[in-house]
Amino acid sequence: MHRRLIAPGAFAAASLMLAIPASAAGFSPGAPGIGDPYYPDYGNGGYDVSHYDLRLKYQPATDELEGTATLLARTTQDLSRFDLDFLLDVSEVRVNGAKASFTTSGEHELEITPKSPLPAGTSVTVVVRYSGVPSSKQAYGFTSWHRTPDGGVGANEPEAAWWWFPSNDHPLDKATYDVSVLVPDGSQAVSNGTLQSTSSRLGWTRWNWRSDKPQATYLATLAVGRFDITTGTTEGGIPVVNAYSKDLGANYGAARASVERTGEIADWLSGYFGPYPFDALGGYVPNTNTGYALETQTRPFYSPRQFANGSNTSVVVHELAHQWYGDLVSVRGWKDIWINEGFARYAQWLWSEHEDEGTAQELADYVYASHPADDAFWTVEPGDPGPENQFDIAVYDRGALALQALRNEIGDEAFFAVLKGWPQKHAYGNASVADFQRYAEEVSGQPLAALFDTWLFQPSKPGVPAARAASIAKASGAPVRPKSWKKIAATNDVHAD
Repeated sequence: MHRRLIAPGAFAAASLMLAIPASAAGFSPGAPGIGDPYYPDYGNGGYDVSHYDLRLKYQPATDELEGTATLLARTTQDLSRFDLDFLLDVSEVRVNGAKASFTTSGEHELEITPKSPLPAGTSVTVVVRYSGVPSSKQAYGFTSWHRTPDGGVGANEPEAAWWWFPSNDHPLDKATYDVSVLVPDGSQAVSNGTLQSTSSRLGWTRWNWRSDKPQATYLATLAVGRFDITTGTTEGGIPVVNAYSKDLGANYGAARASVERTGEIADWLSGYFGPYPFDALGGYVPNTNTGYALETQTRPFYSPRQFANGSNTSVVVHELAHQWYGDLVSVRGWKDIWINEGFARYAQWLWSEHEDEGTAQELADYVYASHPADDAFWTVEPGDPGPENQFDIAVYDRGALALQALRNEIGDEAFFAVLKGWPQKHAYGNASVADFQRYAEEVSGQPLAALFDTWLFQPSKPGVPAARAASIAKASGAPVRPKSWKKIAATNDVHAD
């Protein structure tokens, strides 16, 4: 545009350019979505967040939340305006100290226009003051805030942040966190990472949590209620903090008998996946009526229903496996969900071997034989299941079956080298199914495109020749159901209400 301006000299041209408002000089709004085809409006364009500082006050009796969120970010384009993903009521926004105008749009967009446009590469501090009742807010017809008899919980996938803090809500934009929560005495506030301190004054207690490793927004969690809190350390020295609602009823004992084994299980998983990647560990079981569990970073969320039939270490294995596969290495896009769920399910199969309740091979044979060719199970492609099937059982079971086929194809030495090396290669970052295939080929020295296509990307049951080639269901007759199957199947609703 400026090249078309005609001026009698360089000084005049420069003067004319300076007279053009900055907002007209190539600055444009950031995109209202980060570019994920499964969820076009999730996340935002134009900036990258490095840290969230959340200072909150929560009243369990009324579900009222007040907050001041400070986001440290850097622009990735010349920005005239940008969005945050958020649902609560905003009273003020400041950008680099100056008041900014703001409005809302769509289902969950907070549009912010800074007083002055922001050039690319600029460090930006955004302060958002807000309040509201999270349980009163919905987007797309649902809520990710769980109201409990003694408080509330923010935990869901692929979205949960909108209900309690403004964010760039997509795994591609990881950040560190400080979460400080003021609650009435007698209530506890549980979040990710390490508990830095608590302090009480005038009937209120402040809980200060810190996550100092990059964390995806959906992996951030907040739970306020009346909890019994236990502490300890793993053999490797990682501090463990677990929390159990005081109102779990008959599920209380089974929940504790399971989650208290978190340190033991994490140490065991490190033998397969490499050193535990964070400086905190634990789990929490609030009194929710949901059915799922979730791998919230360093401190997984478990529904009481996961323990309705007794102790359930298999679900603990699943969520802790995600600390490497899903949390340390997160999806590049939501279509890459197999990188999370297929591997967490396979960890359960390895745990079955560890407990002498059925080998991974026996479990793979059983999965293959249990679903006839016309079963809709086979129409879901774990490598790209579509948003409607993102958490379909096939992503888990067929996804783990694909890993056993890979193990048989490249041999145990290469396979377990891949399992351990992959989290290190992409530590604290993001990766795709295609990235994993390339890595497995690099480590094994074998071409694997056909195998990945057969087991992850075809909407049909792999035929007998392909199964036999991958050493799946080679024995004649129907395979016996492994002893662990019932326990593994009990975790099938880990991401379903």
